[in-house]
Amino acid sequence: MATTVALRDENTFEQPTPSPSRTEVLARYRHLREIGKRHHSEVMRFLAEDAILRQGRRLGLVDGKTFFLDSDDELTLAFDLAIYTAPEGRSRAIDRYARSAQLTHGSDEALVLDAMRRARFAIIIVKRRHESAGLIVTDIYREVELWLVDEGLEISLPPQAAFATRYYALDGFIMTAGVGTPVDSDLITHALELAPQLLRKSLAKAIEDRRFAEAVYRAAIADGAMEQIRFQDPADTAKQPDGLRCSSSHFGEERDVGGATD
Repeated sequence: MATTVALRDENTFEQPTPSPSRTEVLARYRHLREIGKRHHSEVMRFLAEDAILRQGRRLGLVDGKTFFLDSDDELTLAFDLAIYTAPEGRSRAIDRYARSAQLTHGSDEALVLDAMRRARFAIIIVKRRHESAGLIVTDIYREVELWLVDEGLEISLPPQAAFATRYYALDGFIMTAGVGTPVDSDLITHALELAPQLLRKSLAKAIEDRRFAEAVYRAAIADGAMEQIRFQDPADTAKQPDGLRCSSSHFGEERDVGGATD
């Protein structure tokens, strides 16, 4: 997996480059996010018929062939795992899609898809607001600072807030892959109890194990953390006062997976 984009070292003696304006950053971010949403829509064609049900069962969301959801957004966690992870020896849906996609080399569509293939699951902590737009966050297990652009999270997450998400890097900042959940130390402890095999690994290696994300998502569902999430279109992020807001889910139009929900 490629090294993610870290923040510029403030101790260098290079002439500082003027920060882009908020308008410029958000325009670029919205453009790239729309491309990501289209890729996620297309990748659904490369999921095995029962892939979402299988992930749903592993997260405790499915009984038989029926989903039982306390929050519609819990389903985004199953989609995330089905797209971005696979058992050892199996290919990921995002890679199968990439092999078939006919994209112009160097185009934004190709750049976004390549970044999505290198997306990383992480636990991040907010440090402060970025001077242009978004947040400065720390990927705590990889010990790297990053510039996160997400309109919903920018207005929802205060300093020191912790959040689990999958992110990818483009244009010097990172974006979420359309999914996430608030976390705390108790939830992480619960997650490790659900996947005790990860305790034999260092945190740096455990975070790269696909079972870590699965365990965190399962714990978040069991502990009710996903009930705090409200996915919204970027233009609407200031309209709802309650709940943790994220820019609109990449999976929002892909909810018909068979079976009923309550």
